[in-house]
Amino acid sequence: MADTREFDLVLFGATGFVGALTAEYLTGAAPESARIALAGRSLDKLTTVRTELGPKAADWGLVVADSTDRTALDELAARTKVVVTTVGPYLRYGIPLVAACAEAGTHYADLTGEPLFIRDAIDGYHEQAGETGAKIVNSCGYDSIPSDLSVYQLYRRSVEDNTGELTDTTLVASLKGGVSGGTIDSGRAMMEAIAADPAKGSVLSHPYSLSPDKSMDPDVGRQSDQALSRANAIDPSLDGWVSTFVMAAHNTKIVRRTNGLLGWVYGKNFRYREVMSAGKSRMAPLVAAGMAGGIVATMTAGALLSRASAGRKLLDRVLPKPGTGPSEAERNSGWFSMKTFAHTTSGAKYVATFSGSGDPGYQATAVLLGESGLCLAFDTDNQPALAGILTPAAAMGDALTDRLRAAGMTITVERA
Repeated sequence: MADTREFDLVLFGATGFVGALTAEYLTGAAPESARIALAGRSLDKLTTVRTELGPKAADWGLVVADSTDRTALDELAARTKVVVTTVGPYLRYGIPLVAACAEAGTHYADLTGEPLFIRDAIDGYHEQAGETGAKIVNSCGYDSIPSDLSVYQLYRRSVEDNTGELTDTTLVASLKGGVSGGTIDSGRAMMEAIAADPAKGSVLSHPYSLSPDKSMDPDVGRQSDQALSRANAIDPSLDGWVSTFVMAAHNTKIVRRTNGLLGWVYGKNFRYREVMSAGKSRMAPLVAAGMAGGIVATMTAGALLSRASAGRKLLDRVLPKPGTGPSEAERNSGWFSMKTFAHTTSGAKYVATFSGSGDPGYQATAVLLGESGLCLAFDTDNQPALAGILTPAAAMGDALTDRLRAAGMTITVERA
């Protein structure tokens, strides 16, 4: 992309909760020469955010645009090399910005955990973005960078060691963090869409629903996102119990899409799943069962309530509101650790570790998203030569891995 645009990076949604955290992160992480702008619906609110960010942001631009105003979004996309957006639920508000960036050849990064939105983006704009050279990169937060880069680095290590293709691969998630109103609103948006069109439910349930070519997908049998078992069934080094991981249904689709985008390099027998640690206390089996059952019950209740106006009003009253999140103290006390256990066709075993400090959905996500935007803006020479609707690993690979390590996150692969 020619360096003729006004900005290197525009942060759209800068006045929202996660948007403001990402803006704050960029004040310390972006090069001094970076040309950054904050974008949103209200000039007054944008001005306030910029002022609160201090002198490092004093020269940042301000761009007024609404997620439903295609003309304003076209103008925004034409002015910058990269758009980073926190404006969700993406299923409701995201497609016009994807369309604008795909047409303008502008790189893009979001935080979506919504497979329905990504499927719509693929169907509508993958081809156009490929033609214009736009990297439209979904799921650049805790969902799904740790999952995606962990498996990508496992693949890279297996190639380096010449130990064959990946086969059974399982991520075990451990974390401390809160749930945002925005995350819940995204889930509601998907439930409402499925209530209106039940056929869309297959996008959530099918493991390869985000695949670039379903005829080429590995035929490895059923791959369920439900889990309840002893941890040592995954690897003898583990103790305690594991249960269903709430983001597994999304993250696994992203990882499988990466495999397809890269030419199915992980292997024809690559099987992938994600689980969550329930600990190893005497209560761990009950905790694991409660986690697994609770997720199913929540999804079922959400789907049923979303089908009626009375149910939607009830959800409005009891669920956290969009734009809300944990306190600074709570964010600072959070952490996450993802360990991914992989086998290869030669019998080799590896474990990847991806960990970081701070609440994964907020503090850590601001780092992940911010570094993704900076990577797209400044590291294009070190990235895979792909364009279209992409995943973090397929779009940025080693370049993003290096950035996140430099930002303080642990990303390692060891041979077991």
